Amino acid sequence: MALMRTSYHWLKRAFVLLLLALLPLGSLLAQSANQFDVRNGSMYIELVKASTDKQLLTFIRMFQLEDLDLLNFVRAGKTDSIRRKGWMVEQNDNRVAVLRKPLLAADKIYDPSERMKLTSAADRPTPRRYGVNRFRNKRPFAVQDSIVYFFLRAQTGAGRVQLAGSFTNWENGALGMKRTDSGWIAAVKLPPGKYWYKFIVDGEWQADNDNLQNENDGQGNINSVFFVVNRVFHLAGYDAAREVWLSGSFNDWREKELRFQRGTDGWYLPVYLADGTHSYKFIADGKWIADPGNNKTLSDGHGGTNSVLRMGNGHRFALEGFTNARRVTLAGSFNGWNRNQLELARTATGWELTYALGPGLYEYKFVVDGRYVADPANSLNTDGKRGNSILVLGANYTFRLPAKGDTKSVYVAGDFNGWNPRSLPMRREGSEWVFPLHLSAGKHRYKFIVDGKWILDPGNKLWENNEFGTGNSIVWIP
Repeated sequence: MALMRTSYHWLKRAFVLLLLALLPLGSLLAQSANQFDVRNGSMYIELVKASTDKQLLTFIRMFQLEDLDLLNFVRAGKTDSIRRKGWMVEQNDNRVAVLRKPLLAADKIYDPSERMKLTSAADRPTPRRYGVNRFRNKRPFAVQDSIVYFFLRAQTGAGRVQLAGSFTNWENGALGMKRTDSGWIAAVKLPPGKYWYKFIVDGEWQADNDNLQNENDGQGNINSVFFVVNRVFHLAGYDAAREVWLSGSFNDWREKELRFQRGTDGWYLPVYLADGTHSYKFIADGKWIADPGNNKTLSDGHGGTNSVLRMGNGHRFALEGFTNARRVTLAGSFNGWNRNQLELARTATGWELTYALGPGLYEYKFVVDGRYVADPANSLNTDGKRGNSILVLGANYTFRLPAKGDTKSVYVAGDFNGWNPRSLPMRREGSEWVFPLHLSAGKHRYKFIVDGKWILDPGNKLWENNEFGTGNSIVWIP
């Protein structure tokens, strides 16, 4: 199912607790047809093919194995989510299926010298700054006055079809689709953005087979993706060109990824762009050209210019003092650390620059006459005054930890900041330590560092083990 479930526990939790207590697990399962066991340095899952769906689901819930999609594996033989989580198929015949996953050596489970690592990079959130729609057998969904007309081609013999997605809270708010002579349709009002969806046909979930854009939700489920676009790039003329492409900062300047379609008066490409500053150019038959329909440009930092779009609100960067400096520029994670691109303007008391940025977590520094300077007005830094300044925009989640005793410092670290234990200090507010942060949609791993000691979030029941057995807390952002 395509639900972004929040009841996400990792089976190793049970194993670690039992390992520490030196209790054999196999004896507890002797009466179960489907078994989970630990032996010879590995975890084993044994699934009896003759089990009913109810028996399998009971076993899955008992050991909180929902993320492995075991029912789909037994019934359809699909192994994507299993292999992605590090499990190997030891046996798979008409009678039984046996899965195995090696364990970390016990003497390293709590080794404090081991560096914190992620359990898997495969389901790490990967925020996209852009998106295009690609379909086969049918055109992209029509959009008129913010109304998106989702269309499922064919399957007119079905009794009931529903549309579910990130915009309906998945199954909880699934929308009924109307039958047409060639399929099913549903109208949904959506602002520009990226959306995940699936169809439910007579109770069976299915992705849109005509949509070439899909993503794994981190739990082994594949969802279709649709972008409600907010920009149509247009290149007039160039009738003799064989192909035209779009390349820009939003797609790391990849040259042959975003292809224009020929129209009656030139070339067109509808794109969704997230808030921020986007530099770009067109490539017509290998020749790079600026957008003739856009007179706004931005330095490329190497003596040239690119066309530029600024979407969303601008953020004001200000550096007080340094009035004797000849030149001050801004460099950060938002512009590839290009130190020659963004020049600040001189003011009566210092320097300033307004730069459009979308929600996110950014690092930056000023460059004063060639010398890097952290923002003296910003207390957030990756490594004291020697590191990069930290900027949080559009916070959508607040980490919280109850304040106890005489704790002097609390930090939060996770996959969102490279597990840096010194860059995100939590602030004491009443009976809690808090830190608001913007997190991209999907799954994030994190821990608190309390007076130098790494701990799981005691207020969060969701966690999974890491490869060193110390565990990471988990938060899902819908």
